[in-house]
Amino acid sequence: MKKSLALLYGLVSYMVFLVAFLYAIGFVGNFFVPKSIDSGTESSFAQAVLINAALLSVFALQHSIMARPAFKKWWTTLISPAVERSTYVLLSSLALLLIYWQWVPMKTIIWSTDNASAVMFWNVIYFFGWLVVFLSTFMINHFDLFGLKQVFDNLRDKQSASGEFKINYFYGIVRHPIMLGFIIAFWATPVMTLGHLVFSITTTLYILIAVKFFEERDLLKAHPVEYAEYKKKVPMVIPFTGKRK
Repeated sequence: MKKSLALLYGLVSYMVFLVAFLYAIGFVGNFFVPKSIDSGTESSFAQAVLINAALLSVFALQHSIMARPAFKKWWTTLISPAVERSTYVLLSSLALLLIYWQWVPMKTIIWSTDNASAVMFWNVIYFFGWLVVFLSTFMINHFDLFGLKQVFDNLRDKQSASGEFKINYFYGIVRHPIMLGFIIAFWATPVMTLGHLVFSITTTLYILIAVKFFEERDLLKAHPVEYAEYKKKVPMVIPFTGKRK
């Protein structure tokens, strides 16, 4: 019964992630969704900045703290290791949904274009960024990344193996193609409002800091020889800037 409940929990967590991920495409790009980054009632500049900063901070803190090995080690003394990743995914997704719900728009236009070809160009780049994110998850292990593999292994009494170090496809171009895809998507827009600009600057800085000072250190500890060599050859997030031999 416990294993079946863990599987159900993992499936629900994954479904919440899918909703949050798909909504993010509409939210950032102002497509299809009822509440986007530029829709809703404006507030004062100070209030908007404070609320939006608080929302992004909740996501950043949850996303970074719960991903650290020391936290995972403590956390799995309280919950089953089989649902640790699913819990991380669920809470990250809920933090995103909170952003979508409570985000305060700042509609001052920083730049924009009405040219149909330019609008199409930026929209193509925008969706390309999200495609890079999505495909990159499968180039490592999508179902492990989002907790499904762990709950299915638990149901079959199978021990989930530690992540093997592999360099597949986009990962031979940059070390963090998922993050590159996010950065592309966050900045590619035909209309950049002040609120969108604040979002893009904040999330890009968070990505660069979190990757360089947290995730890369964890990866070096987990794969000291392989990852050190990998770092020498492949750039972090800017393609074709590494020192290839």
